Parts: sequence; C-alpha cells; structure tokens
Amino acid sequence: MARVSKIPSSALPPAVAAIYERYASSYGPFRNQAAVFAHVPSAVNHILGLLLELKEQQKVPWRYIELAIVVTSKLNQCEYCVAHHTHPLEVEGLSRAAIDKLPAIEGNPELTEVDKLVIEYTIAVTNHAGRIRERMFERLRAHFSEAQTVELTLRIALCGFFNRFNDALMIENELAEDAHTAAE
Repeated sequence: MARVSKIPSSALPPAVAAIYERYASSYGPFRNQAAVFAHVPSAVNHILGLLLELKEQQKVPWRYIELAIVVTSKLNQCEYCVAHHTHPLEVEGLSRAAIDKLPAIEGNPELTEVDKLVIEYTIAVTNHAGRIRERMFERLRAHFSEAQTVELTLRIALCGFFNRFNDALMIENELAEDAHTAAE
C-alpha cells in the first residue's frame, strides 16, 4: 500500500488532469504513479509532461531508452520500474531471457555493440557519474549526437529519481494488481 493517498485526475485543474490521463494511459500503465504525483500538480505538469514529450519526439531510439531504464532499475533494485519496462524492452526486440541477464553483457548474444555501450554508460551514470572517462564519450559520439547523449543521460538520471520515488512512497504495481484481479 502506498504511503500517501492517490489523487484522481478529476481533482486537478483541467490542463494538469489531461497530462495525468495521457501519462497514465498512453505512456504505460502508470496510473498509481500519476495519482501519487498529483499531490504536486506542477510535478505532473513538468515531470510527467516532459516524459510524454520525449516519448513523442523519439530522438533516441526507444530500444536504448528502455534498455537504460531497465538496467538503471535493476541496479537500483526498483521492482516497480523493472516490471513496467520489461515488456516494452521485449517489444524492442530483446527476449525475456536476455532481459533477465541484464545488466550483464557477457553471455548475452542478443545485445548489439550499441546496446552494450548503452548498458556500460547506464552503469557508469548510475554508479559513478563523476568518474566517467572521456573514452566513454568518444564511444558515445560514434553512435549518438550530443543532443541524444544529453537525452540518454537525462533519462538514466530521471530513472534513478523514479526508482527512489516509487520505492520511498511504496507505489503499488498496477501490473501485479491487474494479475491479481484477473486471477480472481
């Protein structure tokens, strides 16, 4: 059970409610998360709105975004985010077996060289951001523009924020709730 109450979108100003509903339905099954964010309407507007905009723009291939999110979430042991982003990563072409091995690169033949680079960079940003060597950025420049590198870094850092937010407030996993309801 979440540590704070869930606020329905109907309790928010219409423009903020629209972002809440778009996020809770089109970004993924994140209604519980949106309902907790609703305690701070400006966070719904700016943080959830930002995620919606970035997804619409798709300046970084979605496979790399989902890969970074799953790896960050596994490193931070955020079950909510791992559960919510595993299927989207499967849609992007990785098998469940390959995803289960993450963040391991060795012995994971489904990973491309760019996948491996994204994983290495995600680990570096998550575990020791201030000690990333220039060689990593040289490798990133071979595959990503500066804007894409900034967005990838932003998504990794935001994922760490979401991991902590979800865990601290014990946001309930909608996917587990749906499975429980279906079983009944």
